[in-house]
Amino acid sequence: MALSAPRNIFGIHSVAPYNRSNGLPYGILKVLDSSSLSLSGELIDLFGGSNAYQWASEQGQISAEMNLTLGELPDFVFELFLGKAPTLNSAEASGNVSSIVDLYGTSVVAATGLASVTVLAGSEANLKFGKYVVKATSATEIVVFALSDVDFSRGTDETYEDDNLAVTTALTITTGGNTDVTSLGLRFTGGAGVIAFVTGDTATFEVRPVNSKSSVVNIGASGDITPEFGAILMAQKRGNGEMFEIDAYRCKASGMPIGFETFAWAKPEVTAKLLFDSTKNGVFGVRAVTPTSV
Repeated sequence: MALSAPRNIFGIHSVAPYNRSNGLPYGILKVLDSSSLSLSGELIDLFGGSNAYQWASEQGQISAEMNLTLGELPDFVFELFLGKAPTLNSAEASGNVSSIVDLYGTSVVAATGLASVTVLAGSEANLKFGKYVVKATSATEIVVFALSDVDFSRGTDETYEDDNLAVTTALTITTGGNTDVTSLGLRFTGGAGVIAFVTGDTATFEVRPVNSKSSVVNIGASGDITPEFGAILMAQKRGNGEMFEIDAYRCKASGMPIGFETFAWAKPEVTAKLLFDSTKNGVFGVRAVTPTSV
């Protein structure tokens, strides 16, 4: 009888992490540079007497790891590798302006300061993604600063006023009145009392432009713990139809770099430990199949 065709693995198709409790997938990673299992073991040698060579050797511990090089950052990887699931927002047809909060001092957001910052109706297309800071420059005036110009070309073009990253000149705030900045799509509304900012006080808010989806996550909170998860690793389907799958039953990860490089895609390299699953009496399973037709 002739020898069987050798089994080969070519490429990577996907990795699909799943919840170990209910089996449901967190999602799927399709943009991957690599995915590999590293099974690193040791042999424990017995030496003795004048013999320069081992008398015996026995298997020691084996460390099992899954190494992934990601070409995408879906929301669920923040939960699995950094311990916090993002808050997912539905589409915002009018964009979003967060509540303004005092940052330095307490006079900017007050009955005698700003009551609110909101989306300016009719100028939603001018909302620009970013974090903004409001500074009181006199008892009745403020200046707005933007911490990035990445989205300044959206809608009406915006430019910095100076090297301090101001995006407005002094804006006068009146009791109960509205002060609009059309180029930013923002409306600043004064409080009900006599306006009395303390010069130098600041407050901050964030803006999302009109969008189809968004997410927000705060990493590093006390008590954040990465969950254990399972994962299906699937090799690329070969031309002869052959498929190869690994089911890692119990994975544990901690940490994920997020790189920013000039004209380069971010490709975080992450590692998860593969742990023994007492229920399945194993660490991972392998399935391979060669269909009779492609």
